[in-house]
Amino acid sequence: MTYESVVHVESQVAPGVTLTIRKMSYGRRAGLMRRIRELARRQEFLRASEEPADKMDVALIETEINREYVKWGLQSVSGLTVDGEEATPEILSESGPEDLFREALEAVRRQTGLSAEERKN
Repeated sequence: MTYESVVHVESQVAPGVTLTIRKMSYGRRAGLMRRIRELARRQEFLRASEEPADKMDVALIETEINREYVKWGLQSVSGLTVDGEEATPEILSESGPEDLFREALEAVRRQTGLSAEERKN
């Protein structure tokens, strides 16, 4: 048996760009849960609040969770340079095109095995 622990995804929003996404495994699932556990707990707590500042914090935590997903699951980006530098997952997250970041996020989330509706719960 031969098993590839990554999947290559051709970008639909940036032709010529390939995203290398890590597949889910038992160990990777545990690592992802450790990375986002505290953020998710805090987000749930703040969702119950009616304070405008807390609502903003919920949105901020969501962006932090999204970045953690991409940092965890996006192994590499090929075919993209940002400001003259070969793109990495960190560069894509920090200063790359937002639509490509969102596409990478969805590709990573697909590998987690959760649908959009399941992630909301």
